[in-house]
Amino acid sequence: MKPRKLLQQMFEAAVQSARPEYCLSRHLPPLPKGRLVVIGAGKASAAMARAFEDAWTGEISAGLVVTRYGYEVPCRGIEVVSASHPVPDQAGCTAAARMLELVEGLTCDDLVVCLISGGGSALLPLPLPGVTLAQKQELSRELLRCGAGIAEINCVRRHLSAVKGGRLAAACHPARVWTLAISDVPGDNPTDIASGPTVGDATTCEDALAIVERYRIPLPASVRECLASGRGESVKPDDPRLANAQFHLVATPQAALEAAAQFALRQGIPAHILSDRIEGESREVAKALAAVALQVARRRQPFAPPCVLLSGGETTVTVRGSGRGGPNVEFLLALALALEGEKGIYAVAGDTDGVDGQEETAGGFVSPDLLQRAWELGINPKRSLDDNDGHGFFEALGETLVTGPTLTNVNDFRAILITG
Repeated sequence: MKPRKLLQQMFEAAVQSARPEYCLSRHLPPLPKGRLVVIGAGKASAAMARAFEDAWTGEISAGLVVTRYGYEVPCRGIEVVSASHPVPDQAGCTAAARMLELVEGLTCDDLVVCLISGGGSALLPLPLPGVTLAQKQELSRELLRCGAGIAEINCVRRHLSAVKGGRLAAACHPARVWTLAISDVPGDNPTDIASGPTVGDATTCEDALAIVERYRIPLPASVRECLASGRGESVKPDDPRLANAQFHLVATPQAALEAAAQFALRQGIPAHILSDRIEGESREVAKALAAVALQVARRRQPFAPPCVLLSGGETTVTVRGSGRGGPNVEFLLALALALEGEKGIYAVAGDTDGVDGQEETAGGFVSPDLLQRAWELGINPKRSLDDNDGHGFFEALGETLVTGPTLTNVNDFRAILITG
């Protein structure tokens, strides 16, 4: 099998393993004595709702999920609405408010199933009183541009939200809450998946304010007051309103990497999972993984070629240029520069939701001749990297990975193939 085809099919195997129709039915709750209400948010939430409907044998009293524009899946009884991601909009606020209304007045005999996946933070942006949507939109843009990690971004989000940081589960009390989640965060921390709307949060307003100050992000007075006064404090893990809340992971980055490794092995190529939780600046991660790949290619350490090096997690980009960004394409461009056209090394990187940054492109491919081809087209790879223009670079070379909406999200996927 040709290198590019092998890499693309490994990516597809990873995504397939995390599709709701494949993984959700094994985690259904027991039938409740009372009503069943289904709510949810995230890029996979509509597909999760459809999979839940297909697997559930009881009645569904009411249901509402919010997903990203273009990620809608028709359901029979659960209403699907759409909103903006990664920068939130009014549609997301309206959906969050309706969700809170839907879970009002429940009893201890009732059950709320919450379907959560990556993207839920932006899709449930309802702010606390005194904070406006426009203020949250601007703060979201600043957090995405400054290079903050996902845990830092979500810590700030939790402390300005009427829904996140356990508030949604608290609103369901005294009903039981059964969360089914697809993880898109390094380490699978429940408080970071969609900013943890149904789980207790140990971080504080003080932590959130420290993150904002660390990245020197200016805050409107009302937003600063919400954090500095402690008014935005989240629901803590020992809160009695969370006593009947359970959290279940149905798909994870690690499981997706294992599915890709199994596919490679069936093709006769050993695969090695380096980590499912790599974070940091995309270009710095690229330098480190390029060094490992070169060690394999030249010294046969720590593995002998042919082999594949797999990793997941979520890298970030501190935007300094005017290009179209994307952490996966930035990683790939920096990787190609670090490899310097080394023969026998190929790579793919992509976001498993099909969207890298704010582009409708999942990622791209690297081959040994990539830099030479760029120069022949009059494209300076280093200049493209300096301008944060990975998408423009890979589009010009015809090396993009385009999937369309995958209807799941288990974070970034990276595979480096060393043929020998």
